[in-house]
Amino acid sequence: MKTSNLDEYGLYLFHQGTNFHAYEMLGAHLAEQDGKKGVRFAVWAKNAKSVSVVGDFNGWDSRVHRMIRLDDGETWEIFIEGVKAGALYKYSIEPQWGGPHILKADPYGFYAEKKPATASRVYDLENYEWSDGEYMEAKTKEPSYSRPMLIYEVHAGSWQRKHKNEGDGKEGYLSYRELADKLIAYVKKMNYTHIEFMPLTEHPFDGSWGYQTTGYYAATSRYGEPDDFRYLVDMAHRNGIGVIMDWVPAHFPRDDFGLADFDGEPLYEHPDPRLGEHPDWGTKIFNYGKTEVKNFLIANVLYWAREFHVDGIRVDAVASMLYLDYGKKDGQWLPNEDGGNKNYEAIEFFKHLNSVVRGSYPSFLTIAEESTAWPKITGRVEDDGLGFSFKWNMGWMHDFCEYMKQDAYFRKGAHNLLTFAMSYNSAENYILPLSHDEVVHLKCSMVNKMPGYEVDKYANLRLGYTFMIGHEGKKLLFMGQEFGQEREWSEKRELDWFLLDREYNRGMQTYVKDLLEVYNKYPCLYRIDNDWAGFEWMNADDADRSVYSFVRRDETGKNNLLFVLNMTPMRWENYWVPVPSRKKFKLVLNSDDKRYGGNGNAVPEDVPAQVGECVFQKYHLVIDLAPYTALIFKF
Repeated sequence: MKTSNLDEYGLYLFHQGTNFHAYEMLGAHLAEQDGKKGVRFAVWAKNAKSVSVVGDFNGWDSRVHRMIRLDDGETWEIFIEGVKAGALYKYSIEPQWGGPHILKADPYGFYAEKKPATASRVYDLENYEWSDGEYMEAKTKEPSYSRPMLIYEVHAGSWQRKHKNEGDGKEGYLSYRELADKLIAYVKKMNYTHIEFMPLTEHPFDGSWGYQTTGYYAATSRYGEPDDFRYLVDMAHRNGIGVIMDWVPAHFPRDDFGLADFDGEPLYEHPDPRLGEHPDWGTKIFNYGKTEVKNFLIANVLYWAREFHVDGIRVDAVASMLYLDYGKKDGQWLPNEDGGNKNYEAIEFFKHLNSVVRGSYPSFLTIAEESTAWPKITGRVEDDGLGFSFKWNMGWMHDFCEYMKQDAYFRKGAHNLLTFAMSYNSAENYILPLSHDEVVHLKCSMVNKMPGYEVDKYANLRLGYTFMIGHEGKKLLFMGQEFGQEREWSEKRELDWFLLDREYNRGMQTYVKDLLEVYNKYPCLYRIDNDWAGFEWMNADDADRSVYSFVRRDETGKNNLLFVLNMTPMRWENYWVPVPSRKKFKLVLNSDDKRYGGNGNAVPEDVPAQVGECVFQKYHLVIDLAPYTALIFKF
């Protein structure tokens, strides 16, 4: 329980942009003053004429609890005796220009009223007892780049529901604690290493999927209280599963109770609409040059790391922050001081963010969803990089999806789509994403992107996932893709779990489980992910038969894996696969196995390498390649 008023030095650091515990100073905190218990409220509202706290404890009357402007002239404070945890409140702000008071939720509020209501709620974060010490210590012992990373991307409100029917008038969300039981058990069974949640920060509109945030410090009340979310993270860690949260510093919505024109004037956003608004999205852009705004955002990341033990963030829409003209037409944006389109303030913000976060929590992951060829996204800040841990490889994703949707006849003309990514792979630390964005807005589900009859679609998907797992880079699959969800994803309903009554979907789920088990078992698939030392093409040029073969290695040279993929419905008999050594190659996985929904074409358990030059290698295997089949051998 807090016992002191706002610290002058803390305020000084806040205005300097370096108070990374700002959420302990601003917002609503249970406190004791002159022996009396209550809540201390504090808010930054530099342009306000006056500010009051209103809530269910004073009849929402702005005349009752007027806040005091502090010596900095920008921050307001009040202690209100008798207010307890759970109380609802807002700030009633009188603008300088007069007019009616504005009612605003707390930017630093830890908890919010459940939608569609919008008040903040007093919450005590001091009560949760963590039990994940072993996991938290273990993750600091080895760099994330050399550890396995299989990410299961999840929208918490539609993974599973209590009420199954779309439009039945009942949300039926699973709570954080129910997700802790069901989701974690499923993720562990399927051999994923991380869960990435689409934004769990408070947001008013379900259709935004959380990407239009109004409460950056509040875990959404849709699924329970903040301590319930802590329990979910705690249980994930106790089961060896990391937790990543989507985080949205690129923009925020215009909702009247949120950050927009917070004190009657632009406070968190840039005042010039050419710098402070996204015309296409109808949202506001943070003012990355304002120290208090940078402090708000950086302290927010540290808040989720420190108070909720979150293992990392995936930063949404990074490109929209880096480019001043992103999504804008002529006249809608302002060039920088050099006349260009780079947002220097956003660049410095990212460098500062990643430096501070990495300095505080070296193992914390920052992942950039950046869709252009901006250099050094994961480069060191000292080398003029932005300092992210990983970058989503959007180029790989687009090329992969474009190739896989081709009719097999045309794949020979698109052969380079699957080889191109390795030509730039060492430029960044990449994650290969097949995310929610690929299965919405009439883009089809992953299985329905595939060509051919139903049996071909599932065979193609098994094949594609095998290529993905074999390719360098960490991996991400959106929920439902692991069992062949056939409809596009919608936040309005749960996944189509009933499909698991069908052979192909059960087979797909089993195959993904076994494929991920192989990934976790063989360090050559994750130890070296951005260097040619970990990957070698055996044959990258057999376009006529649309066959790819490559080897994965780690630094030990032991337990290497050979991948052979036939991307056509043709059977290639006595096919020569170039290999680097005269060893026996032991079959690890065959995507055509009947238990995966395949045709059951057999492959010998051991295939000896034969002497004979083949595509620059001195040895080769001779095998029959079944249609639409992926094979993995160890040697």
